[in-house]
Amino acid sequence: MKRRDFIAGAISVAATSRLSAQSGANGRRLAIYSPSESSALMHEHSESRYYRALFTELRRLGHVIGENLTVERYGREKNASGPAALVTEVVRSQPDVIYVVGFGALLFKRETSTIPIVALTGDPIAQGLIQNLARPGGNITGVSVDTGPTIHGKRITLLREIFPAMSKLAYLTLRLQWETIQGAAMRAASEATGVPVISSLLDLPTSDASYRAAISRASYEGANAIMVGDGPDALTNRGLIADLIEQTHLPAMYPFREFVEVGGLIAYSFDLVELNKRVANDIDAILRGANPGDIPYYQASSFELSVNTKTAKSLGLTVPTALLASADEVIE
Repeated sequence: MKRRDFIAGAISVAATSRLSAQSGANGRRLAIYSPSESSALMHEHSESRYYRALFTELRRLGHVIGENLTVERYGREKNASGPAALVTEVVRSQPDVIYVVGFGALLFKRETSTIPIVALTGDPIAQGLIQNLARPGGNITGVSVDTGPTIHGKRITLLREIFPAMSKLAYLTLRLQWETIQGAAMRAASEATGVPVISSLLDLPTSDASYRAAISRASYEGANAIMVGDGPDALTNRGLIADLIEQTHLPAMYPFREFVEVGGLIAYSFDLVELNKRVANDIDAILRGANPGDIPYYQASSFELSVNTKTAKSLGLTVPTALLASADEVIE
């Protein structure tokens, strides 16, 4: 982190005058690609605390929408032809930097080796995005929300603390995520914890019907607990997912605290506010002249535990006192 801060500071000192000279709504162009989220979320007054954190930090660093920064949003409503086609559209527009949320970073790597990319991804080495966290090389840097089997194992362990009778766990996620990095990590976590795991997969674009079918399939295949994989599509559909899982009466572990706020049992999540602030600093460094390949790729190190005791009671479960005491958020 110290090295990272030094790089950002050095760039800032060297290029502040150049950034200050840029003005007008047509200054630097930032494209945000997140085909599972609405473009309406991607602004500084968003209902999403993560996007608010991103743009607040960008403003603090001197990048103000309508003054020296234009934001081009590529969200769910622009994804009619599929993620790959949308990636091609973004690259053709030639923005100064692209912020990629989720699984699309590898598609961008195949499309361009010149446009700087900041990605919020799973394990970037396992995905083949980069070969070294300290010096990514190429045109991609960012932050990783995947600490490999460790975070999955922690989630399984926490769910088992509340539900000791867990005998088979269904993992609900996108097929694309499962087949790239989540599958291998979950299998490793399954072996480490001794809890059998089956996958319950969805394809993009998801729908109410596809989530209903995937969750029903988990119960049909004998799972007595569910874990929801992280990703923007899951976060977008958190209310639907929590409601459908509630109907199965199965205990579930979720990837974001927002699930617990809408009735989910428990969540163990990385701090996306912190990570979006780091994304903003990467974007700032690039706009000031840094090579993304020289900016270290950051791994999540701060996590949040959230528990809904009302949901636990409805499932006939008792939340251990020690777990409650360690929770960052308890909803009663």
